[in-house]
Amino acid sequence: MYHAFLLKYGEIGVKGKNRYLFEEALVRDVERALRRVDGKFSVTRPNGRIYVEAEGEFDYENTLDAVKSVFGLVQICPVVLLEDNGYEDLSKKVIDFIEKEYDKKDFTFKVACRRGRKDYPKDSMELAADLGGDILDAFPDLKVDVHNPDVIIHVEIREKISLYSKVYEGLGGLPLGTSGRAMLLLSGGIDSPVAGYRVARRGVTIDAVYFHAPPYTSERAKNKVVDLARIISKYTGPIRLHIVNFTDIQMKILDCCPHDELTIIMRRYMMKIAEHFALEDGDMGLVTGESIGQVASQTMQSLACTDAAVTKLPVYRPLIAWDKQEIIDESLKIGTYETSILPYQDCCTIFVAKHPVTKPKLDIIEADERALVGQIEELYQTAIDTAEVVEVE
Repeated sequence: MYHAFLLKYGEIGVKGKNRYLFEEALVRDVERALRRVDGKFSVTRPNGRIYVEAEGEFDYENTLDAVKSVFGLVQICPVVLLEDNGYEDLSKKVIDFIEKEYDKKDFTFKVACRRGRKDYPKDSMELAADLGGDILDAFPDLKVDVHNPDVIIHVEIREKISLYSKVYEGLGGLPLGTSGRAMLLLSGGIDSPVAGYRVARRGVTIDAVYFHAPPYTSERAKNKVVDLARIISKYTGPIRLHIVNFTDIQMKILDCCPHDELTIIMRRYMMKIAEHFALEDGDMGLVTGESIGQVASQTMQSLACTDAAVTKLPVYRPLIAWDKQEIIDESLKIGTYETSILPYQDCCTIFVAKHPVTKPKLDIIEADERALVGQIEELYQTAIDTAEVVEVE
């Protein structure tokens, strides 16, 4: 019965004179998502509404799933689009719609009408009352409940008439690219894919960097991160993933620096390399999955020392006040959890200190890093020069 979807956005509606830019970006994102689905579709945006219409045969469930993955949409409504052939025809079509859509006719309902065309002969209240009466005449077992109905029959009068009763929740947020782009430090853990998802939901296009440490981390660990990037790219769009061989840098830090500072100093060099690629890619900040107090490297003092390594870009931490269970719940929702818990360790877990410092002082960290001067610069440049870049979608 359905060959079209009415897509509704949320906060885009308050963007004033710039709203059309957000609408255009949203249409592009919808079109990108629909490329995953067999079939041809037209996406239009008349008068503050976005419609997807199928041109011929299409997979309804896959189409619905694709559109549900688009940031910026708050509701997705499968609709029947009708020509305006007068009230009698509309009433007949509404009754036919209920007959086909609902096997059991024992629910409560109300009719909600919106008249986008002021030349329509009935106003919204009159149309709702008249259609409600016709529905009761056709289905005597139905009952009206205007406060808490089981079913709401929506009728929108515009150039065409939209008829629908099912409303699916969208992801909300803003269309991709409307808030710039950022570099995600992507590990194989639970947190960072969720952080990428959350910041992308605010309209940020995502690039990513992963630090690989062969032979201490296996090829499977790298493939796991590529798989995580692929899963979140369903929401974020294509991801440019930089894979950096970090082994030599880690070994040099292990040789020259105090063991209780290994994680902090290692993270500082990761941030420096991530900033290099972020500037190269035109990104406006770094994104990490850190949360206050979750591990030793994520205390307030540790985060301050880590941030001090970044000199030109801000660091965004969308999960900063989340607890672990909240992050796990979100990873289950977006489909990354099962991949994140695969037992392939990343370089952060391999080289973690037995008794890491939890309240590091920046002046001490920077003093201890001086032991690396003259030894790590070439390794740092080699890690950048030999990085592999993978386009993931």
